[in-house]
Amino acid sequence: MKNNSVDRREFIKASSNAAAGIMVTAALPVRATSGRITSDSPVKRSLKLSVIGVNHDHIYAQVEAARRGGGELVSFFAKEPELAATFSKHYPDVKLAGSEKEILEDPSIKLILSASIPSERAPLGIEVMRHGKDFMVDKPGMTSLEQLAEVRSTQKSTQRIYSIMYSERLENRATVRAAELVKAGAIGRVLQTIGTGPHRISLTERPPWFFERERYGGVLCDIGSHQFDQFLYFTNSTKAEIVASQIGNLNHPQYPGLEDFGDVMLRGDHGTGYIRVDWFTPDGLATWGDGRLFVLGTDGYFEIRKNIDIAGRNLGGHLFQVDQKGTHYIDCQDVPLPYGEQLINDVLDRTDTAMNQEHCFYAMELALKAEQQAQRIDRRT
Repeated sequence: MKNNSVDRREFIKASSNAAAGIMVTAALPVRATSGRITSDSPVKRSLKLSVIGVNHDHIYAQVEAARRGGGELVSFFAKEPELAATFSKHYPDVKLAGSEKEILEDPSIKLILSASIPSERAPLGIEVMRHGKDFMVDKPGMTSLEQLAEVRSTQKSTQRIYSIMYSERLENRATVRAAELVKAGAIGRVLQTIGTGPHRISLTERPPWFFERERYGGVLCDIGSHQFDQFLYFTNSTKAEIVASQIGNLNHPQYPGLEDFGDVMLRGDHGTGYIRVDWFTPDGLATWGDGRLFVLGTDGYFEIRKNIDIAGRNLGGHLFQVDQKGTHYIDCQDVPLPYGEQLINDVLDRTDTAMNQEHCFYAMELALKAEQQAQRIDRRT
């Protein structure tokens, strides 16, 4: 990998706290700025939380979101000594528990976070809920429709929270701001979303489970879950169908369990969507993937460049608006990220403000169905 590449772990951690844009380069329409909150709201409440499973570096963004919202990280458990050692370097004052059971049976802990191997997340979350605790997990929240059904059943019977942190929406300041503006009517009624999730594959850095479809769930389940979440949220759809989906291993035949490309067309009750995800980000890009989201409305559209602006602006979180009055670059550096605080308050108040539980599950249902129904387009020559 080239030296100018931004390390993914550092980007994820930094993006939760660093500025995500630069000053507006054109006048914004009044409707696009009315009611904007320009700083994170003060934290007034707290609770104790723990981590079980640190197999993906997304755990650091999860922890920081919860801490930003008032969570106090008191312990963690990782069964892999090398991963435990790395996590301890980031949080040297946090206790390494002797087992999952120690954390699950600690009555002082109210919320458990996890970025374990994807196929192990649902079984862990079920145990967390059965122990009377709430759960915040990395995407994908599960890797099969059978797991999803069991999670849904357990969540309904225990009334605990099972929250999947779809970070492309919840932890990107430009996406948060775009959501505010969409709800304020800045581009009219939303008609379609186009979401792309390209990633750098970094083969030598990947653990064995990364190449085993049964363990990561497939490319549409894994990376694609972000895009299904955004489609539902921005179109305000509560029902949708997979029109067509395809997956393939187009350039890595030495790893037969890997899917390096997938795309989907879908139709919701309030809009349509297209999704493309892949593992083809070249080393020449200064970050791990040029993720983008286009939101088309009746009166304009947004483009969100989540991780980088290849035209030259630094960092990520760039938001562009085109409407009847012109083209605008929107400064998102002060946009608060509310998910962490909302989730902490939901745990304390038994409310459902950070993410509607059915939305959380339905995004995964669509991702899993798209993966299950997809036609294979593996490279033939």
